[in-house]
Amino acid sequence: MLVHSKSGRWAVWAGFAVLFLPLFALPLLVVVAASFATHWSGAFPSGPTTENYAAAVRGESLQALTTSLVTALGASLLALTVGTWAALAAAGLNKRGKRSLDALFVLPVAVPSVVVGLAVLVAFSRPPVLLNGTSGIVILAHTILVTAFAYQSVSAAIVRLDPAYEQAAASLGARPSYVLWRVKLPLLLPSLTAAAGLCFALSMGELSATMMLYPPDWLPLPVQIFTATDRGSLFSGSALAVVLMAATLLVLLAVGRIRTRASYR
Repeated sequence: MLVHSKSGRWAVWAGFAVLFLPLFALPLLVVVAASFATHWSGAFPSGPTTENYAAAVRGESLQALTTSLVTALGASLLALTVGTWAALAAAGLNKRGKRSLDALFVLPVAVPSVVVGLAVLVAFSRPPVLLNGTSGIVILAHTILVTAFAYQSVSAAIVRLDPAYEQAAASLGARPSYVLWRVKLPLLLPSLTAAAGLCFALSMGELSATMMLYPPDWLPLPVQIFTATDRGSLFSGSALAVVLMAATLLVLLAVGRIRTRASYR
């Protein structure tokens, strides 16, 4: 910690608690409390029950969770592939070319996600590429929305790479493809896993573009949460939200373990 005095550290921690608890922790605790309730008549929820969770892990809700996991996994892998390839290509460009490529990938993040959803809907609702009404259009929209984060993460890692490793491999006669697969990508593995985790988390919570694109047989969990709360089922919607958070955190913990092992390598 940059503050060395004991009183200063206490003040920093107190300020952190004052900001963190009401802004971040308290809303999440309210959702968790509501997920175990049947009604809310006073300052606290009442009517404790686990029925909300029983309904959240079966039937249509379980299928929605599976849909979200498949969508996020597919979008993350595509975004990581495209973002890594673009970041590697941008490293060999001049300053003007890299700036143009940066702007191209940041553009979907600079506009509202509902605009990206509308653009994808208009672009892929007619031949030759007809994706409207399929799961592919949802995965494509999520990929477009999260690729910028993969690109930026990998680009920042490439800048920090020590070129001596690549130069040593090349001086020993290694081909460029061998240097890429056996030297450069392993060095980038911690950043690749971090980018994959970020893309997965963002895709799991995406709602605006998804609302415009999802077909009836491909209902992600955020859409079901919105539908449940919109019709007044706040407590079942809270249980679904907790399930969504738990599933996302479990995947991120798994990715974090992979990232830790990659860092030690």
